[in-house]
Amino acid sequence: MSAFVVCLTIFAGVCAVVWVVSLVTDEYSWVDRIWSIMPVAYVAVFAGAAGFADPRLDTVLVLVALWGARLTFNFARKGGYAPGGEDYRWVILRGRMRRWQFQLFNLFFITIYQNLILLLICLPAMTALRHRGHLGPVDVALAVAFLVCLVGETVADQQQWNFQHWKRAEVAAGRQPHPRFVGTGLFRYSRHPNFFFEQAQWWLVFGFGASAAGSPVQWTVLGAVLLTLLFVGSTRFTESISRSRYPEYADYQAATSPVIPWPPRRLRPGRAATS
Repeated sequence: MSAFVVCLTIFAGVCAVVWVVSLVTDEYSWVDRIWSIMPVAYVAVFAGAAGFADPRLDTVLVLVALWGARLTFNFARKGGYAPGGEDYRWVILRGRMRRWQFQLFNLFFITIYQNLILLLICLPAMTALRHRGHLGPVDVALAVAFLVCLVGETVADQQQWNFQHWKRAEVAAGRQPHPRFVGTGLFRYSRHPNFFFEQAQWWLVFGFGASAAGSPVQWTVLGAVLLTLLFVGSTRFTESISRSRYPEYADYQAATSPVIPWPPRRLRPGRAATS
């Protein structure tokens, strides 16, 4: 079988397992638990098809493996792999939908669509497999940019982790945390810097495929596009929850860039941003 057919077979099998397990456990974060694993597996299939002897594919595999290791660690320390580690957003969404509606959402969006994105973002490796060659200056620049984004996402996640740890300590001590959400460090320049770096890394993976083919006009850009759209929808939903919990979040939204890091805006007199 071709590497692409192997990946399609893996995709179908993973979808079936995730869907059945979600029905049996009545928990719906199983795709989250494999999010950092499947892209590494897909890219490894393409790199393996080249005998792990293509410099570009091997570079992409190493970078994606580093991405997966970082994400797995961060997800694990937040309790994502522990029983009851379901994403709180699915709990809220279930409360807003009829059970049959949510089950359709579970099958077509959570299971199939999200797993499809995990496959699509890796398909630039298929392009690189079809156009094997040596690493060039563009590939080196892409690799460096990927590592910069990896460091940026690591810093953002650590800042979020430190804040949540402090917040839990304040609550345990019987004090009202202030501020109630992180707005310092990288979060002063972006409300979701970790989201920015995450998406940027997969646009850079697309860049490797474009570099191999010698043209940015590649249909495999679909993966990066759909991932970005997924983050847009997820961010809007997450922020709607934050605004319902923290009225002062509106000031933070008014002053701070949604995703792309940018100097904070000055608010008009009488309206101060939380920081």
